[in-house]
Amino acid sequence: MLKSMSSPRLAALTLCALALASLQAAPTPAPAPTPAAVPLPLPPPVTFDPALLAKPPKVLDGGYAQLDFDRLAGFPFTPVTFDPATAKPGTKPPSSAKQIPATIKKFDGQKALVTGFMLPVKMEGGLVTEFLLVRSPLMCCYGGVPNMNEWVVVKMAKGVKQLMDVPVSCYGKLHVEEQFDAGYLTGIYLLDGEKLTDAKG
Repeated sequence: MLKSMSSPRLAALTLCALALASLQAAPTPAPAPTPAAVPLPLPPPVTFDPALLAKPPKVLDGGYAQLDFDRLAGFPFTPVTFDPATAKPGTKPPSSAKQIPATIKKFDGQKALVTGFMLPVKMEGGLVTEFLLVRSPLMCCYGGVPNMNEWVVVKMAKGVKQLMDVPVSCYGKLHVEEQFDAGYLTGIYLLDGEKLTDAKG
């Protein structure tokens, strides 16, 4: 079954599975009764707009560029199909980096503020140390598998409180580069997280 699945989709599902396993392993209090939720539609796909990508983002205090997913996911990205399970041992995974526009690559190594929804991947002592920052809470395990440019892998220097189903803003150093795990491409954005805040607060 896994061998018949494209590597981008497998990578996304693997990350989601890790996130769910982390949540299931973490002790959480019993939730209070809530009214039945009305299913919401997935957000519409981001429109490819070269003019938007070329427009300089707002720069906040401290030199953090405010980058939203309209920009980060605002270009088509289809990873080259590659299955390490069937490839010749030692074969280097193909690169898909040429699909990332120069207007996005220029943020590599820069301070950035990215807002999205937290999907914990690793927890230590009840605090989140690594998570996916996804464009919509209805994506991934809660809906369709997102495109690879619709999530950012965030690794926090210090663990943070778990904030689910609310938009959060994360400050840190952004890396725009391919990330591989066991030969599978698992992402193109990595943020060295410094601070996390509730975007509504």
